[in-house]
Amino acid sequence: MHDLNRQQTTTDDIPPLWMLEDARALYLQPFNDLLFQAHSIHRENFDPNRLQFSKLINIKTGGCPEDCGYCSQSSHHEAGLKASKLLSCEQVLVEAQKAKDAGATRYCMGAAWRSPKARDEATIVAMVKGVKALGLETCMTLGMLSPGQAQTFAEAGLDYYNHNVDTSERFYPEVITTRRFGERLETLAHVREAGIKVCSGGIMGLGENEDDRIDMLVTLANLPSPPESVPINMLIPVPGTKMADAAPVDPIAFVRIVALARLLMPRSHVRLSAGRNAMSDELQALCFFAGANSIFIGDTLLTTANPGEDKDQNLFRRLGLTAENGR
Repeated sequence: MHDLNRQQTTTDDIPPLWMLEDARALYLQPFNDLLFQAHSIHRENFDPNRLQFSKLINIKTGGCPEDCGYCSQSSHHEAGLKASKLLSCEQVLVEAQKAKDAGATRYCMGAAWRSPKARDEATIVAMVKGVKALGLETCMTLGMLSPGQAQTFAEAGLDYYNHNVDTSERFYPEVITTRRFGERLETLAHVREAGIKVCSGGIMGLGENEDDRIDMLVTLANLPSPPESVPINMLIPVPGTKMADAAPVDPIAFVRIVALARLLMPRSHVRLSAGRNAMSDELQALCFFAGANSIFIGDTLLTTANPGEDKDQNLFRRLGLTAENGR
């Protein structure tokens, strides 16, 4: 079994520097050994039978100028999605209350923007303050942020900012050409410097290879502070997008990535995100054992399907899993 201790080259307050070859060795070890290690690390840091529930709402749909090859909201694609205006703060708060009533502890708000415009910042600030007043953690995903924007949202009380790196730096240009990989990292740095917690992960199934997936996690683990939340998404191919005909991800390989995320970032919440609707109960169960301990609830994730409450509750009951808040 691969020795995790040899990676611990710094103090407990500073995460270890991971090398690609060491992460690859963890990933490639026998499946049972990998799961045993990941689950053991998971138990050291979390209650293995508790899940953190988040709810995601699209506060501004479609018309995005970015050309992300997987996204139905890109203006570069003919996915049949009509662009909408930014929702009102009142609409968002009504939905946030419903999310809280359903057991969510974090409310995530996403807008299909390259970056927020100055005219919308006051509304975003009002949303953050309103959702926090309901007793929920707040998360936003609005595209790239300047240092000033990050500071403005931090002062409003924003808890988390989501900005996925999506894939490795090597494969990134095959997925997105309208911004650089480095710009993703710059936004994460601005968010961290403003005192907001980071939510950042990737997508499996874009056409990347095994090393790209591993390298994406190494990039996140080697940030000055690893993300507090790490979403692991399985691509949902959308007709009209560049990735519409992408080959499905091998389920065992997907579990391996979840396990590796847990090993490289022991104290982070690893979120089983997009694609759960296409996953079997058995695959989800393996992911939870491997260290995934956060999900999105509700039957829609932005523009794609997500398991409904009844289906989720049935699975959680059979697995003996409960919400992090005890509900």
